[in-house]
Amino acid sequence: MPYRGKALLADSERGKGRNPVGIRFFFSVDPITLIASRTSIRFAQQALILLKRLCPWAKTSNSLGGVVLTRAVASHAAQLGILNTMASAVMNILQAAVDWMTFAFDAPSARAVVFGVPIGGHLFVEGLLLVVILYLLSQKSYKPPKKPLSKKEIDELCDEWTPEPLIPPLTKEMQREPPVLESAARPHTTIDGQEVVNFASANYLGLIGHQKLLDSCTSAMETYGVGSCGPRSFYGTIDVHLDCEARIAKFLGTPDSILYSYGLSTVFSAIPAFCKKGDIIIVDEGVHWGIQNGLYLSRSTIVYFKHNDMASLQSKLEKITLENKRAKKMRRYIMIEAVYQNSGQIAPLDDIIRLKEKYLFRVLVDESNSFGVLGRSGKGLAEYHGIPIEKIDIVTAAMGHALAAEGGFCTGNARIIDHQRLSSSAYVFSASLPPYLASAAISAIDVLEENPSLITKLKENIAVLWAGLSDLQGLEIASNPHSPIVFLRLKNSTGSFKSDLQLLEDIADRVLKEDSVFVVTSKRSILDKCPLPVGIKLFISAAHSESDLLKASEALKRVAASTFPNCG
Repeated sequence: MPYRGKALLADSERGKGRNPVGIRFFFSVDPITLIASRTSIRFAQQALILLKRLCPWAKTSNSLGGVVLTRAVASHAAQLGILNTMASAVMNILQAAVDWMTFAFDAPSARAVVFGVPIGGHLFVEGLLLVVILYLLSQKSYKPPKKPLSKKEIDELCDEWTPEPLIPPLTKEMQREPPVLESAARPHTTIDGQEVVNFASANYLGLIGHQKLLDSCTSAMETYGVGSCGPRSFYGTIDVHLDCEARIAKFLGTPDSILYSYGLSTVFSAIPAFCKKGDIIIVDEGVHWGIQNGLYLSRSTIVYFKHNDMASLQSKLEKITLENKRAKKMRRYIMIEAVYQNSGQIAPLDDIIRLKEKYLFRVLVDESNSFGVLGRSGKGLAEYHGIPIEKIDIVTAAMGHALAAEGGFCTGNARIIDHQRLSSSAYVFSASLPPYLASAAISAIDVLEENPSLITKLKENIAVLWAGLSDLQGLEIASNPHSPIVFLRLKNSTGSFKSDLQLLEDIADRVLKEDSVFVVTSKRSILDKCPLPVGIKLFISAAHSESDLLKASEALKRVAASTFPNCG
């Protein structure tokens, strides 16, 4: 705490005989203002020393804690009146300067209170800084005079300018061209004039090229033409669209369904139709890019849980329920895939429904790789787990896999479907599904219901390939034993996503060139944020023969053994 300064006018009574007309000034300073105060004292002391030399009869006393000036008036006042007057004037000036400096740097709290708050010794410095800042802010920025460039200078600048490329330079991976099919994507197809066994197409039921579907398409094209030439809400709805929607709803046992013209756009248009800003969506981290895009478009709060990990899902649900006080008033969803495209795993719907009912969430399921595949009659994930489909709030699926058509659908209760007819961008603004493809989808469902053996044969083929790939060197199966996608990943990663992918692509290329077996790797674009490891994917079809499956397993075993000679 700074000490209070004291200015005492010496009483003539107290100064009799010693200091009849003198002023004694005492002050002290706090450590912060010590330097400034001492500087003012030194100035005063130097002035007094100079005065002493000029007037020997004047007595002075200097000290660090204060300044004592005693001026004795000589008996020869009459003779030295002029000098005495000058000395008094100098003393008054010095005393006033010391008083002002002391007040500025160490204002006594008894005499300097603003709204009841004592002002310390920094008042003067802070005020000065404030004045300087205001001065600087009030100054206009310096603008050099504008001088137009000459034509020569403009030409020189243009010659020196090198534009940035519109796209980054192509890498070796970008220049890699995928194989091009020269015939239909059946179990056996043609690449570069050579017949190969096709494990790269999701033709799960083997309906590509099925005669009943071809006849249905031909009849529809003769009746409706090739395209619909308009969105569903703008004269693009044809009776075959309504028939297809009713057929899907009847097959799955749901009240209603809605058709989309493109399979991938189904899920990433349905999600933002229901999920808006402020909603919460808990998502499996392994979902494919179409779902990721729908999540982005929804602008909802996205929370990821570990892939197919129910403990992680429950932890996220508990955290959101406890921390979000408005949770009961917000729309909350769980988004999963029935069969994950990036891993071949099957979602544990029974556990998810249990958690959904406990924490009051809605469930969205994309069944693109499970519709027509899982369950006794191919009705998907709900039938596979023995759960009523009404437990799932929204179901979406692409028809380009099991049904060998195109487009997609969403199914659920009437309110869910009617909402999309006005709120789903892909439905409202995209041209409707070509009528012949809707007709083909109807025929595909008919074939599935008439031939339940297709599902049985598919399950048998999955088991055969699993047995053949069970002891691969350097590779392991990461998918579910009932999944139509067999996913092979590296047992020991190289530590780099690009290196892993390059190694797997080399294996796929060798299998194609040396054994005429067509498999694919799980390529991902830079937009895909899936953190799961890459791998080799084999899409199994009910139309594959046992020899096709054995050929694929033997080819992969041979190439893997030469690629990973030291791996068991």
